[in-house]
Amino acid sequence: MAEFKSDFLRTLQERGFIHQISDEAGLDDLFAKETVTAYIGYDPTASSLHVGHLTQIMMLHWLQATGHRPISLMGGGTGMVGDPSFKEEARKLMTVDMIEDNIASIKRCFSNYLDYNNKPSNAALMINNAEWLRSLNYLEFLRDVGRHFSVNRMLSFDSVKTRLDREQSLSFLEFNYMILQAYDFVELAKRYDCRLQMGGSDQWGNIVNGIDLGHRMGTKQLFALTSPLLTTSSGAKMGKSASGAVWLNADLLPVYDFWQYWRNTEDADVPRFLKLFTTLPMDEIARLSAIAGSELNEVKKILATEVTAILHGRAAAEQAAETARKTFEEGGLSENLPSIDVPTSELEAGIGLLALIVRAGLAGSNGEARRHVQGGAVRINDQAISDERKVIGTGEVTADGVIKLSLGKKKHILIRPAA
Repeated sequence: MAEFKSDFLRTLQERGFIHQISDEAGLDDLFAKETVTAYIGYDPTASSLHVGHLTQIMMLHWLQATGHRPISLMGGGTGMVGDPSFKEEARKLMTVDMIEDNIASIKRCFSNYLDYNNKPSNAALMINNAEWLRSLNYLEFLRDVGRHFSVNRMLSFDSVKTRLDREQSLSFLEFNYMILQAYDFVELAKRYDCRLQMGGSDQWGNIVNGIDLGHRMGTKQLFALTSPLLTTSSGAKMGKSASGAVWLNADLLPVYDFWQYWRNTEDADVPRFLKLFTTLPMDEIARLSAIAGSELNEVKKILATEVTAILHGRAAAEQAAETARKTFEEGGLSENLPSIDVPTSELEAGIGLLALIVRAGLAGSNGEARRHVQGGAVRINDQAISDERKVIGTGEVTADGVIKLSLGKKKHILIRPAA
């Protein structure tokens, strides 16, 4: 890959964000000469984005940090169709109200990575493609836009071929998605002089479609840049943990659990994740990446705190780190551990241990909870419990007014008696 002149592409290259670029020299020249507007699209399929989206969010962050203008495009229109890329089946269709609620929730996350204020000349924009998609006239769209698309070429894209090769149904609704995404790029080019679309490597075909459509509809030259699809060293998909999605919104995943996710990073992934998910200088990352052995655990804590600080603020990140220190190193009890409320009346009557483990989210079923108990992984108030028939009640409430339920060394839930 070439040596880049522009700060933005040089930053992305040294931090490991670049997978493919449609025209390296042309895009580098553009970034070196002028303020470039670029976008990434996000379909609001849930009320929060998750860790799997962080690579792209950080690309937008570095775009703005190097003096350019990012657009976070919300798919209020495309979200009504659903991206079929590499999905085994069609997404469930959402109502307009569901989409709008999800967009409002997702907005809160983005403001931690991008500056949307009017003061900087390159203030970020959050735009909803419903502005132009929901009012489209179908016949005019077919005539003016649809005629530029070859069905033969669309069938050749990996995202479509994968579904067809598996003989899984691909609806006409989903087939239209790539046309709508390409049209988004053209509209953003016309309205905001947007020249670059970025995304994960699975989006390459969709983005190139937009470049081709722009060429046919008379825009300036458009560009594509994709990042590698990330997996951990053990092959796990980023954004997923044993207990489900690692959400970015604190109302779906407590700050402490988010911090702990990064603290549990596999050894081999630490240098790569420091580059991708923190804003630490490269020389500091090089120093930290050279650390090995037991001291690597301290580097993982730095990684966890730095990633958490960007999303949730420095104070919340340091509080999570301190909670972990008290819990693991001092064996103490911290008020900042995740907790659930259980009615006092239920505790007075007594709750079965297995049911409580499931209720606390530490297991998905009584069978799984039983295996944890039989494996010696469950503790109540730091005391190992081997009796799967044990009943937990008010007698287990400590002087701190809680019951500490633990699974292994790293998962702890406080059970709080409630009125």
